[in-house]
Amino acid sequence: MSRAGIWDTDPVTSRLMLLDTASLYFRAFYGVPDKVHSPDGTSVNAVRGLLDMIAKLVSAYEPTHLVACWDDDWRPQWRVDLIPSYKAHRVEETVASGPDVASGPDVEEVPDPLEAQIPVIREALATLGIAVVGAARHEADDVIGTLATTSAHPVDIVTGDRDLFQLVDDERDVRVIYTARGMSNLEIVTDEVVVAKYGVHAAQYADLATLRGDASDGLPGVKGVGEKTAATLLAAHGDLAGIRAAADAGEGMSAGVRAKLAEAADYLDVAPRVVAVATDLALGAVDDALPGLDEKAIAAARELADRWNLGTAMERAIAALG
Repeated sequence: MSRAGIWDTDPVTSRLMLLDTASLYFRAFYGVPDKVHSPDGTSVNAVRGLLDMIAKLVSAYEPTHLVACWDDDWRPQWRVDLIPSYKAHRVEETVASGPDVASGPDVEEVPDPLEAQIPVIREALATLGIAVVGAARHEADDVIGTLATTSAHPVDIVTGDRDLFQLVDDERDVRVIYTARGMSNLEIVTDEVVVAKYGVHAAQYADLATLRGDASDGLPGVKGVGEKTAATLLAAHGDLAGIRAAADAGEGMSAGVRAKLAEAADYLDVAPRVVAVATDLALGAVDDALPGLDEKAIAAARELADRWNLGTAMERAIAALG
């Protein structure tokens, strides 16, 4: 049993793996052919693919602790209040049945065959003894940020989302296992890798993303300031606050860049709060240790596999976690 920042095992020999779960099951859904179905006809490609990913990751990196971090709120209202375009392109279009229908929370566009698999994914994770952790009004990224920042262990963050590069910390051995190029071509992202890719340190990555913008998250960025210009500004001035102070003083950049920053002042006032991953959520106790599966757990996992036709994917997960 562990609480954020308080662990029951030797941090020298232990390692915590944090899964950006939605990132992985979306990848599995689109990457695994939809050829096998459960007896009732439900697609199970995302479930099988996620189980295979977990088996591979656990076998390759040997974590002693594992958490499937969950989007309790994939588009928190407080982030939307600051930047209305935040993830707006991912909101599912709905048709109200009348003028007095109150709008509910935004619903993320998720293909129906994937939506049907999410409860099975939750059941599979629970059956295998993998902790699932979310937080009200926050995204999985924020859960990952809190657990990674407060952990006394070295940490592996598994994600296809480069926003989480901001959490990389060589001194504390926090790294990202980046899945964007596929599970057969995983990339270990350290501060050196971030510098080589973007020309900034991991601690500066959130400011880089703020300046550059990110279409995948609906962040407009500063118009006319691309990645290279943003990296040059950060190299010269350290962080976004330093850049804005230099711009106000008329120093260290061209008049054109100063004008662009001035035009984006309202955006720059709020964007850092949207882009920054939360690191201080009150998550309480997290039972994240991987003690291995006993006979009862293995039997339950195999029963679930039979019920949903998960086949050898479940067996590989059992072998890795056992």
